[in-house]
Amino acid sequence: MKAPSLTLGVEEEYQIVHPETGELTSFITEILEGDDEAREEIHPELHQACVETASRVCRDVGEVRAEVVRMRRLVTERVAVKGLRIVASGTHPFSNWEQQDITPLDRYAGLREDLQQVAERNLIFGTHIHVGIEDRDFLIDTMNVSRYFLPHVLALSTSSPFWEGSKTGLHSYRSIIWRNFPRTGIPMRFGSWSEYNHFIETMVRSNTIQDSSKIWWDVRPNHSFPTLEFRVCDMCTRVEEVVCIAAIFQAIVAKLWKLRRDNLTFRLYPEVLVAENKWRAARYGLTGKLIDFGRQSEHPAADLIIEILEWFLDDVIDELGSRAEVEYALHILKEGSSSARQLAVFEETGDIRDVVTHLIGETVEGV
Repeated sequence: MKAPSLTLGVEEEYQIVHPETGELTSFITEILEGDDEAREEIHPELHQACVETASRVCRDVGEVRAEVVRMRRLVTERVAVKGLRIVASGTHPFSNWEQQDITPLDRYAGLREDLQQVAERNLIFGTHIHVGIEDRDFLIDTMNVSRYFLPHVLALSTSSPFWEGSKTGLHSYRSIIWRNFPRTGIPMRFGSWSEYNHFIETMVRSNTIQDSSKIWWDVRPNHSFPTLEFRVCDMCTRVEEVVCIAAIFQAIVAKLWKLRRDNLTFRLYPEVLVAENKWRAARYGLTGKLIDFGRQSEHPAADLIIEILEWFLDDVIDELGSRAEVEYALHILKEGSSSARQLAVFEETGDIRDVVTHLIGETVEGV
């Protein structure tokens, strides 16, 4: 079995906002019109107030940081010509999905027709991390095992405490909106690549999906590239948070390869148990407790995240050159995730538009 390349890629979904009103503003078609450079690196999404970027293939987390900065700078420059700004968070604090324009492209018209209001209501924004794994059976093994860690990383990335102007009581309300889509959430366990491929073939032949790109699990084999794509996270507000999340997922894959090479593995747990932890992460973020299924007991989320960093990943992060980036998670644990910071701003000022102003500033820190 060939060792994985562990290359990295990052996709980010930014909100386009008006700096004075704080409202989401449709602008993606204007960005792409007559701009060949933008069309190569900036991509539309279902709503015109969303803009997606995809990094180049990165060899390490240092290149990830450079790419995230470059892409945020590129989009910032493009929207600035109309006096607009970008925001990085899982939901907009107060804009309403019913007032958003849909991007006039065939694929989004088809999605809207297929999913109706479920698609229109999907006004959410995420961070997707790709890790290069060329051996398909090891990729499936990694997808199976890595499910356990998804809630812990989601808790670090939580950035969506508001929905349509109200406090939801959750730290990742994006996770709740997203689960209305079909074929989302924690994936089932597969015994091999061939078993996964048979599942995809069944879905295609039964006219359920056109191809595997319509599988939207929290972690999935990417349909175009030899990568495992981690899709569970809210849109990370700060550049350093994106880099930290990418470094953690890369380290998880590296550690699972090291175990597999030595004929070892990590215990597999049913997706229904992992889903319980995902709910806790979405509800409480870093302020609550997660379940240690081995011990069958709950513990503070921060304690279990530190345990993963210090016990599970410590022996691979120096080899990857990502210790500082992985350990940025300790800073997030101390200061709070983006959702906690947003809530603190709202508690201090009482004005939800101040939350947007806060997000505008954090989004371009270091950019």
